[in-house]
Amino acid sequence: MYALDGIEEGYHEAWKKVQRPGMPDLVWTPFTGGHWIATNGETVREIYSDPTRFSSEVIFLPKEAGKKYQMVPTRMDPPEHTPYRKTLDKGLNLGRIRKVEAKVREVAADLIDAFATKGACDFAADYAGIFPVHVFMALADLPLEDVPLLSVFARQMTRPQGNTPEEMAADLEAGNKGFYAYVDPIIRARMGGNGEDLITQMVNTEINGRPIDHEKAQGLISLLLLGGLDTVVNFLSFFMIHLARHPELVAQLRSDPLVLMRGVEEMFRRFPVVSEARMVARDLEYGGVMLKRGDMILLPTALHGLDETLNPEPWKLDLGRRGISHSTFGGGPHRCAGMHLARMEVIVTLEEWLKRIPEFSLKPGARPSYFSGIVAAVENVPLVWPASH
Repeated sequence: MYALDGIEEGYHEAWKKVQRPGMPDLVWTPFTGGHWIATNGETVREIYSDPTRFSSEVIFLPKEAGKKYQMVPTRMDPPEHTPYRKTLDKGLNLGRIRKVEAKVREVAADLIDAFATKGACDFAADYAGIFPVHVFMALADLPLEDVPLLSVFARQMTRPQGNTPEEMAADLEAGNKGFYAYVDPIIRARMGGNGEDLITQMVNTEINGRPIDHEKAQGLISLLLLGGLDTVVNFLSFFMIHLARHPELVAQLRSDPLVLMRGVEEMFRRFPVVSEARMVARDLEYGGVMLKRGDMILLPTALHGLDETLNPEPWKLDLGRRGISHSTFGGGPHRCAGMHLARMEVIVTLEEWLKRIPEFSLKPGARPSYFSGIVAAVENVPLVWPASH
């Protein structure tokens, strides 16, 4: 999962090779510590939505590394998970997100204005790697100069490096500890505060009628930072590469604000970036396979969005598609709490970009670099457009 065959042609293209006619619902790989892989959309969806059989006790692979992952409440199952999830939902609900839209728009506009007249940028480095991070740091009231440090921790957790499960576990643990150490003094400073920022809101919440435990607060705030610093960052670059290659889609997006707003869901379907896992909660039979408690199952969300039995012509980005089926935000009790913010960030990016840069393409000869992991990444996304003076 960290070194997909054929990834130089694209992350989604590499995963899609797993999906062949007659492929069983689950296949075994001896790599990355040994684990099962869900190969189609129905299986991915079902395993995500059933915590009684498929636990979140360990969600990252290899399992040795996943055991070092401490964030809250992603490693919990209901009912323990529920009050923490309610806290996250309160902080990231649609009403709260709408209140910050003007700020989000301002961040996007400022970034695009800085290069719009130049006729070129590296989208991954000059926009995608900055915009969601600036938005998140503003929501959390954290200083921008901390971003390089936090980005290292995020990479260690979502694309841990090493040649063995043990080495990868050490890298992931270093990232997790880095986040915990970073948020520790911030949580202590904001406990009992009445600020409007996301962290103050979260750490002054009650869990089952009592103030949140300090270590659990560290896990909760670390999770927020990880989500804000890695997933949307990479998703933005994937769909912009596609739009740069398909000027007819860009024209469609420009033609009607409603097409743009509705089309965003189709982009989430077409370009999922997350591959989490679930742990088998007890010995059971599934899809004709005997699974043992503790077995790991990888859920590549790409194999749901690109499953032609659920989404006809899955490679086609169809902005008018109805009945879209995907697991891009996960599913079940752990469905991504940040999805409203992610949607808004994508809509705002497209609106502000197309106002300033109505036509653009990939620089001739450009070869984006793709990376797979728990969150996929892409670098080297040079875009060009007619420069204005």
